[in-house]
Amino acid sequence: MRKLFGTDGVRGTANQDPMTSEMALRIGRAAAHVFRDSSRRHRIVIGKDTRLSGYMIESALTAGICSMGVDVLLVGPVPTPGIAFLTRSLRADAGVVISASHNPYEDNGIKFFGRDGFKLADEVEEKMERLIFSGEIDSIRPTAAEIGKAYRIDDAVGRYNEFVKSSLPRGMDFSGLRVVVDSANGAAYKIGPRILIELGADVISLYDQPNGTNINRGCGSLHPEVISRAVAANHAHMGIAYDGDADRAILCDEKGALVDGDVVMAICALSMIKEGKLRHNTLVATVMSNLGLERAVEGAGGRLLRTAVGDRYVMEKMIEGGYNLGGEQSGHIIFLDHNTTGDGLVTALQVLAIMRQTGKPLSELASCMKTYPQTLVNVKVKTRRDLAEIPEVAKRIKDIEKTLNGRGRLLVRYSGTEPKVRVMIEGEDEAAIRRQAEDLAGLIREKLG
Repeated sequence: MRKLFGTDGVRGTANQDPMTSEMALRIGRAAAHVFRDSSRRHRIVIGKDTRLSGYMIESALTAGICSMGVDVLLVGPVPTPGIAFLTRSLRADAGVVISASHNPYEDNGIKFFGRDGFKLADEVEEKMERLIFSGEIDSIRPTAAEIGKAYRIDDAVGRYNEFVKSSLPRGMDFSGLRVVVDSANGAAYKIGPRILIELGADVISLYDQPNGTNINRGCGSLHPEVISRAVAANHAHMGIAYDGDADRAILCDEKGALVDGDVVMAICALSMIKEGKLRHNTLVATVMSNLGLERAVEGAGGRLLRTAVGDRYVMEKMIEGGYNLGGEQSGHIIFLDHNTTGDGLVTALQVLAIMRQTGKPLSELASCMKTYPQTLVNVKVKTRRDLAEIPEVAKRIKDIEKTLNGRGRLLVRYSGTEPKVRVMIEGEDEAAIRRQAEDLAGLIREKLG
């Protein structure tokens, strides 16, 4: 079992284990050792969001990396996908993001990208953990001119700005469109509104005054009702809500109705199928994506491949099969033709581009997908047993699937982080699927709770 790295790097309350400056220094030393593979001078990019504790973690990471003879390129507050891009653009050996994404400001995190801009494989993180806790590299102490240097890259945001805009068809602009942008007082607080302004949009910018403690507070993707109200009040064409590190976006249409990641994927997948740009006519999403997404893609001649929950699993499947579009209901959308990780800014621009190309409002584009009612019930359990080996549970699951008869979907799985079984049912009759989910959950509770 890994002690430090979770599904998306290291995360915790800032200044408490494991998110202490002491641990950050050790992580920096281990990372520098792992990514230093020759005698040439090596470089690691460090970016962050707007949390108060980012200064502390950044300084400690920098010290650890430099102490191993590797240089550091400091880029300041930049969205997570910006670090993926800058690592490649600056020909660095790795990229580090200091962020806890949508978590409150008291938390912070550290996650890495390899020199190719992709998140690290499990075995690389496991190697770093071993170095951190074994003391194996404690004696490696370069001296004199061999100690690393730290440089500040002043044009980092500008580089990423141009990169994001390059994802659009040549010559496209958004003049005449009014857009509300909620930057969550996070990493996109400058670049999110600026890109749209430079593309000609009329921008109403909200929550773009970070003070170190207000990131995600009552704003951003966790509170999409903010953009919903603002779109209505300002008669805007679209609203965009980023999370703290802007690797995802939640949208709302001109009527204030929310447009989640499933609907965004449907809009983009159908557009790409029509233009012959969706590789293998395949979209990759997780088991939690709505059945309506599957139906919409299939209706356009495509197919949907499902993975376990987590954007890293989506990416693995995309690379494995050579696919170029995937994502999650939460708004993490991966346009592999443009970036190597989920990118909220690229996502927003792709949807605006489709609006511009078709001349259709977002509400009309969103109607391409019928969202099926979905109900989720969590059951606390004392033990984990194969549900197929519990006759009563297996029979109840089979009975429900027979009732759905292809017009719905049943998913029963253990949580990856908690002692819980998650029962999710989708179908046409909301009241019926709720009864079925609660009935099955009650039986599981009786057998395992």
